[in-house]
Amino acid sequence: MTTLTTRHESWPLVKPFTISRGTKTAADVVVVELVDDDGIKGWAECVPYPRYDETVDGVIAQIEEQAARIATGLSREELRADMSSGAARNALDCALWDLEAKRAGARVWELAGLPTPAPCITAETIGIDAPDAMGAAAAELKGAPLLKVKLGPDAVLTSMATVRENAPTARIIIDPNESWTIDLLAQVADPLHLLGIEMIEQPLKADEDQALADFKSPIPICADEACHTADGLPDLKAKYQMINVKLDKTGGLTEAIHLTQVAKELGFGVMIGCMVGTSLAMAPATLLGPYAEFVDLDGPLLMKKDRDHGLDFTDGMVSAPFPELWG
Repeated sequence: MTTLTTRHESWPLVKPFTISRGTKTAADVVVVELVDDDGIKGWAECVPYPRYDETVDGVIAQIEEQAARIATGLSREELRADMSSGAARNALDCALWDLEAKRAGARVWELAGLPTPAPCITAETIGIDAPDAMGAAAAELKGAPLLKVKLGPDAVLTSMATVRENAPTARIIIDPNESWTIDLLAQVADPLHLLGIEMIEQPLKADEDQALADFKSPIPICADEACHTADGLPDLKAKYQMINVKLDKTGGLTEAIHLTQVAKELGFGVMIGCMVGTSLAMAPATLLGPYAEFVDLDGPLLMKKDRDHGLDFTDGMVSAPFPELWG
């Protein structure tokens, strides 16, 4: 029998982190632990996200509804078939992967038939602030190979010109988090292209993105809030050139692998992203790095303190998890 436990943890951030829909000072996460009769433990972390009507208490309740089925051997494929995508399924799916790997004495990528993950470049994120403050943040990160800049609808070009001035050699992608209109996108797309911006992530609200079908962007546009599972990909094809795969949206590594592979078959570029969480939340997503044009797994760098055996972030690169952490 496998025993399920859950808990809420709050991890303070180094400084407030602002995106277009608000500011956070801590990462509130849910941890799942699965322990079998031999005392072998698998665990994982998810990040409930208010944008998708998720709360910590609601996610814990969803997880605990599966306790009896987990106890009698619920499989990952049964979980994927019977439970909706989202943070709760993510934590259960990734904990099942970790438990399976520890029982087998193997790494998750071996069990999943994935390439052995090598260190890959990860974006380092600059939150929304006054343009001068965003420029100062860029100066601190000017040696990073890839920057991701959060934006709202105001001071877009001023902010990005200042960021580019202070990080002249960095590759840059931007994320308005659904805060733009199609008119604003049309106004700023060409100037942003001239600044060397390589990707725009979810500029319009997910339910108002049909306007993108008629927009010829000089910069690839990536679906984030508009993309959850592989079932939604056909509808995105006319509007986006890339998708952002986040395990808290897909509902786990099992669906994330499927989504990534189908996306590549359909000609989408792939970004591997994250919510703001610890290295335990990022660990499963590192396995998808070989498929991605962009990786954005810097959540732990925003923390005052990360977990023991946290991911290795060196010279703008993130490595696969140590077995002591996950997988």
